Amino acid sequence: MLILSVDSSSKCATAALLQDDLLLAEYTLNNKREHSVLLMGIIEKLLDDSGISIDDVDGFVVSKGPGSFTGLRIGMATIKGLSFGSGKPYVSVSTLEGLAASISSFDGIICPIMDALRENVYTAIYKSNNGKLETIVDCTSMDLSELKEKLNELGEKVMFTGDGVSKHKDYLVENIKDSYFAPIHLNTVRASQIGEIGLNLLKNGIKDDDNSSPLYLKQPQAVRELEKRLQMNNGESNS
Repeated sequence: MLILSVDSSSKCATAALLQDDLLLAEYTLNNKREHSVLLMGIIEKLLDDSGISIDDVDGFVVSKGPGSFTGLRIGMATIKGLSFGSGKPYVSVSTLEGLAASISSFDGIICPIMDALRENVYTAIYKSNNGKLETIVDCTSMDLSELKEKLNELGEKVMFTGDGVSKHKDYLVENIKDSYFAPIHLNTVRASQIGEIGLNLLKNGIKDDDNSSPLYLKQPQAVRELEKRLQMNNGESNS
């Protein structure tokens, strides 16, 4: 089975082609956020350089989040378009699960963190059982102090990965015992890892439908600000 996988949940834009147990090609750019400009170009180059037509692809995989609201919408819309246009299935995969799967050989707690602005992170807590991830805490948004308490309660060594590490590493080292950090090449979302998870799902007949949507753990800033203004206006009109 040949699949095309993409992730645009963070500032990293990445795409990969996998065929069964073989990674054919992967492109990753981690220095821009212009996914609306980059993503289709990356996909086209990936296919051209691999000598593969989009018609040859049997299925598609996309990260569903959490992450950047705009990035997630672009990734999901791109893959839905390719899926519906070709009549081939697609499946969405948790971004955090993809990050954790890259370090599933670690024999302690695995904690992916993605920056959610201010002192908040998107996170989940996993533990590997013979290379298979077991979920201890499912995908959520929380502040660092709450995450610290949960991890210290578990009392095990912890490996962190994700784009939240560079921003919060000092805090994690100071507040969580036995902290470890994934190497650079495993510290970003990889389309190949998302693709491997999705490939296994598609092989087992698991797929998304046209009602699937990104995993938003909190509302976009613009929506929160609008609701705040409406509440203030309602308060003034009732006074």
